[in-house]
Amino acid sequence: MLIRTLLVWLVGLPVTIFLFVIVMLSLIFDRSGNSIHSIGALWSRILLFLSGVPVDIKGIEHLLKDKPQILASNHQGAFDILALQAFVPIQFRWVAKTSLFTIPVIGWSMSLAGYVSINKERAGSAYKSIDAAAEKVKNGISVLIFPEGTRSATGELLPFKRGGFLLAVKSGVPVVPISIKGTSDIMKKGSILIKPGQIKVLIGKPVQTTDLNEKTLMANVRQAIEKGMIDCREG
Repeated sequence: MLIRTLLVWLVGLPVTIFLFVIVMLSLIFDRSGNSIHSIGALWSRILLFLSGVPVDIKGIEHLLKDKPQILASNHQGAFDILALQAFVPIQFRWVAKTSLFTIPVIGWSMSLAGYVSINKERAGSAYKSIDAAAEKVKNGISVLIFPEGTRSATGELLPFKRGGFLLAVKSGVPVVPISIKGTSDIMKKGSILIKPGQIKVLIGKPVQTTDLNEKTLMANVRQAIEKGMIDCREG
């Protein structure tokens, strides 16, 4: 684990800085954030490779082609973010906690790409963020949320937060459930050590929001993610 961790830091850090320079240059030609998101996908693939973490993704055919959607994934570890950024093959914007946007280089890139920050400590600010995300979706941009709000320490689904489903109802677009397995042991919370291991990602069929309230939508999406988690374990 130590050798792998050193490899990621010694090679990954200069790669991160180099790609941030590319991010800044891309702003000359593209202000939409699409190029930055694609550079982020490349960065994520490089870090996954350096970490010795292959990703097996299934269900890509369930993603809506050229239509906005809300992607909702369970959250087990930091490598969820790398796996989804690298291998979900559509343009989307993360809805993420405000603290991530303060991380040098990575957070700056998130801001430049137009990702949406949520301040969980302030309810008023959180609702404004949901409105901002809803506007992006109405303008044709997909967003990705972790409805649990934080990573699960046990691997079991935590209670879902209401905000993501309020966003879905406001936007009126389908929610695509994503189940992810294998990230919890790769890098433990509070540690920088990396333990190689495979990640499995299963994209489920879209859950329609038409005529559904937040509570029913939340239950339907939760059921779909739980089923996907079982399928990941058995597959």
